[in-house]
Amino acid sequence: MSFAADVKRELCKTPLTRKCCALAESCGVLLYAGGFSAGEARIVTESGDFARRLPKLFQKAFGVRFDVAPENGAAGKYIFRLTDADKLARVWQALGYDMGQHFALHVNYALLEEEHCRCAFLRGAFLAGGSVTDPHKRYHLELTTAHMQVAREARALLRDMGFEAKDVVRSGNTVTYFKQSETIEDLLTLLGAPAAATALMSAKIEKSMRNTVNRRVNCDAANVEKSVAASAAQVEALTRLTDAGVLKTLSPELQEAAVARLLQPELSLNELAQSFDPPLTKSCLNHRMRKLMQLAKENVP
Repeated sequence: MSFAADVKRELCKTPLTRKCCALAESCGVLLYAGGFSAGEARIVTESGDFARRLPKLFQKAFGVRFDVAPENGAAGKYIFRLTDADKLARVWQALGYDMGQHFALHVNYALLEEEHCRCAFLRGAFLAGGSVTDPHKRYHLELTTAHMQVAREARALLRDMGFEAKDVVRSGNTVTYFKQSETIEDLLTLLGAPAAATALMSAKIEKSMRNTVNRRVNCDAANVEKSVAASAAQVEALTRLTDAGVLKTLSPELQEAAVARLLQPELSLNELAQSFDPPLTKSCLNHRMRKLMQLAKENVP
């Protein structure tokens, strides 16, 4: 089961206690459903949980039953339809729409005066036209509607609630979307899916930890390669100094450093410094090595 399906399952557990919220949620469903006009209300979903919630929701909000509920279509989809003129008239009236005057549907803010009703509206919009990507892959939540004016007004509603969204037109529909993980977490919690929000946070923490480990591993690997290359260069230079008879003319400190490196080429500079008795600092040994490398450059062709 996908993450989006899990979110919808959790949202469908929200009890239908208030009629005002049922009305607001139904409004969100219809405005973000596959089709809503004066002649038909058509809702298509792949969520079995949402399919079981819809009849109860419309009974609570409008006191109506679907004319087709449900029709199992292709690809496991559930199709709900309202075509009865009297039922549709009751729905339009309850939502505050005039069937004879509305050419472009809009959000009826009169239904959304209370915070819980605004949340219910957005929950319905997500159940009917929303999706959210698995947070292990990326962060993305979107709401899709065929009604451009609805998308604009819903975006304004979200902004008033503290959620800044963006819109894009896709296949003739308007898509309102979020890509910030914190915003998606807060929105899921507000809609009634705190467990999904927690799962998103956990995925984000896991991803962050994995990235941190990978960075450290890559950094360590790079340091090892750098250390090996430096040691090889030092051994090659010191060998040339030895073969040329220059090494025996140097100070005891430089000779000691050279011999230690030649005998222990596998050690890092810090490990090599600790092998001295008494131990040297890494800075001190590094200074001696730089001097030896310079002498090799100047004295050995």
